[in-house]
Order: sequence, then C-alpha cells, then structure tokens
Amino acid sequence: MKFHNLFFLVLIGFGLSSCNEDKTPWEDLFTNNSLEGFNIKGGNATYQNENGTIIGTTAANTPNTFLCTDKEYSDFIFEIEYKVDATMNSGIQIRSNSLPYYRDGMVHGYQIEIDPSKRAWSGGIYDEKRRKWLNPLVDNPQAQKAFKQNEWNHYRVEAIGDTLKTWINGVAAAYLIDDKTGSGFIGLQVHSIGKNKKNLGKQVLWRNAKILTTDLPKYSQESPLEPIITKNNLTYQEKKSGWKMLWDGKTTKGWRGAKLDKFPEKGWSIENGELIVADTGGAESTAGGDIVTTKEYSNFELLVDFKLTDGANSGIKYYVDTELNKGPGSSIGLEYQILDDSLHEDAKRGSHEGSRTVCSLYDLIKADPIKPLNPIGEWNTAYIKSVNNKVEHWVNDVKVLEYERGSDEFLKLVSESKYAKWPNFGLLEKGQILLQDHGDKVSFRNIKIKVPKTKKKK
Repeated sequence: MKFHNLFFLVLIGFGLSSCNEDKTPWEDLFTNNSLEGFNIKGGNATYQNENGTIIGTTAANTPNTFLCTDKEYSDFIFEIEYKVDATMNSGIQIRSNSLPYYRDGMVHGYQIEIDPSKRAWSGGIYDEKRRKWLNPLVDNPQAQKAFKQNEWNHYRVEAIGDTLKTWINGVAAAYLIDDKTGSGFIGLQVHSIGKNKKNLGKQVLWRNAKILTTDLPKYSQESPLEPIITKNNLTYQEKKSGWKMLWDGKTTKGWRGAKLDKFPEKGWSIENGELIVADTGGAESTAGGDIVTTKEYSNFELLVDFKLTDGANSGIKYYVDTELNKGPGSSIGLEYQILDDSLHEDAKRGSHEGSRTVCSLYDLIKADPIKPLNPIGEWNTAYIKSVNNKVEHWVNDVKVLEYERGSDEFLKLVSESKYAKWPNFGLLEKGQILLQDHGDKVSFRNIKIKVPKTKKKK
C-alpha cells in the first residue's frame, strides 16, 4: 500500500511540473561559445562568449561600444539577465539603428538603462544619441529598489506597436507610448570610460537572452504603471532643457488665422491629437487659410512633426509678418518647405535649382538631397533653429541646410528669388510661426518651441 501511495504521489508531482512548464516559444539569442548572429558597432570594447554568457570588457579612449544582433526586430517580447560592475553604466539597445547619414553611423535608438549608481534608474528608457531620457524612474521607487548590486538581474522588455514596457526582477519599471522608431537591432552596451584608467578592464555580463516574436498579445503582461505618452507632450529631457508646447494637441489655443483675428472655422480640424489642413484642391490659402502663432519669436528652436499625403504641398514659415500681403496667397516669411517631391510639380520649380524640394528654404536654398525622409503617409520631424541670425533646417535628426540671415550670400539669393519685391525680406527681428494651408491634406503634431534665455546686461 505504501509503495502504491508513493508511486501515485510521484505521478501527481510529475503531472504538476509538466503543467507548469513554460511552453512559450522563446528563441535563444546566445549560442554557446560563439558571437554568431552578432556584430560590433561603435567603439573598441571587447566581447566574448563563455558557455552562453556574453562578457563585455571596457577599453580606453573609445566611444560607446555595442554588440548588436545582425537581425532587426520590430514587435517582440525579450528577456535577459545581466550583471554589471558597481562603478559602470550600461544598457541594452532595442529598435536601434546605425545609418551612414546619421552621425557617420552612430548607434541610436531606445535603450533600456543599466544603472548601478545611487540614482538607480535601471529599467528606465533612454533614447541613445537622440532625445535622451524618455522614461526615467524618478517616480518609481519600487523599481529603483529592485536592482540587485553585484548580482544577476532579470529584465523583461515588451515592444508592441508604439508601446514599450519594462520590468526589473519582476517589478514594473517603465511604461512608454512613443512611435519614434518601429524596428531595429538589439545591442548590448559597454559604456565608454574615456581616459579613466580606474575603469579599464571592467566587465558587464549577459546571459539567458531570449526573444518572442509571434502571438505577442497572448504572452503580453499588464503593467500597473501609468504610461508616459510623448505625443503632444514634453519629454522629461525637454522639460529640463526649457522646451514648451506650442500646440496643446487638443484646442486652437495660441493660434489664429493669418488673416483673421480667430482660428479659421473651416479648412482645419483637430483629430486624434493631429492638427490637419484639409484637402480642398491644392490652391494656396483659399480654404481655411494659413494659421499663425499669437506670439512672435526672435531666437528660437522649433520642432514639428508633419505627415504628407500623396502629392501634397505645405510649409512651416517663420519670421512672418501678417501685416504684409493682405491680398491673395500666403503670408510672407521664410519657409521650411513641406512637399511630396516625387508627385508635386513644385519640386522642379524655383528661382534656385532644387530650392522648392522638401526641407529646403523655399525658393532660396536647396536642402541636402541625402535627407532621411520617411515615406509619404508616415511622420517626419522638422527642426528649425534660428539663433543670432544663424539658421539651420533639420529633418529626422539630420541637418540638411544652414545659412545666415542678412549675409551677403543670403541677400543675393533673395534678390534672385520671388521675394525680391518684398523690402527687407527675411530680416525681421521677430515674427510669427506659420503652418501653411496649400489646399492639400497635411497633418501636424508635437509642435514645440524653445526660446534661449537672454543674458542680462550688466
């Protein structure tokens, strides 16, 4: 009888262990004693695989180094264990890229922070070589306490659509909704130590890396955290560095029609956090008309996300004076061109060759043709910086032109352009910022401005 009871208990135990076995179809990323499937980018730190554990070792006088997957991933669930020296900083890149036109191939993208310092932001989300901190752990003491110094730590990362979620040792760490980058490689960072000889030879270790790319909703976990949403909001880093929202994503506050004392009643709409100019046939400023800020700006930095439809035309103007050109057409100002270069005829026109292509200084200066534009129907980010008359146009974090207002070269270009008839064109000390109605559907969002602090005169 005792033998039968014992045998029965063994069978029950075997059955329970079988039921509890993880049936998740994980794919292992590390193979024993090999770095197959990976490549090194950035600096000259070294990596080796010892029985399935990747060991990264610091090197002197070299930038950040990354051991990157050859394969790119978009939506996935990823788990890994790591151990880091208490004096080191590290991270795990996800949806990251290295592109020749972006800072000569510099690795950039989302990073899941590894931070053994007293700050303890391990599991937070940093945007490497772009926007910096997106989801720090300033309001998450539970996650800060979850990190184990000088021990193995476990990360779970979910990247599904525009939603990124992280856990450290089972504790929810970050919850970010952001659609800046949809795919890229995974990379293990050995942080630069510069000339610091004390950190030479320090190591970061990773093991048990596995990834899931199918049936993700089935395996996704709920996070108890409130998400940080970047759409029409300032990031943590932007707040610290003085950026302000120029459009709140919901109302018309701060904007009016360029030739009206209020916001246009037609031609523009606000839908799902997007400011949209309607498709009314392609004519310039004949429907709702252009819209301008109610404030004027002198020195500034401006960020605007824009999304084109097929064949669309629009623009972002700055140093606008709405008292000029009270007649038909758009208000007068310097313009960052927004255009579908492949389908709109204006791309072939202009007083200077190529000066009406997308990102160009309209009718004056052609943008660098090697510009990292996303396809029509996807979001692009325009950045305009104007400080002490030195102006730059950027798109998707890459500079595509620069010039100096009032320089001899600038004045010559103006004299040869359609703006020659406007006295002192482009030379206003301050002016409004304008979004153009050119009768084509174009969407805007994430409109932000930074005004540099002026030094007090002694």
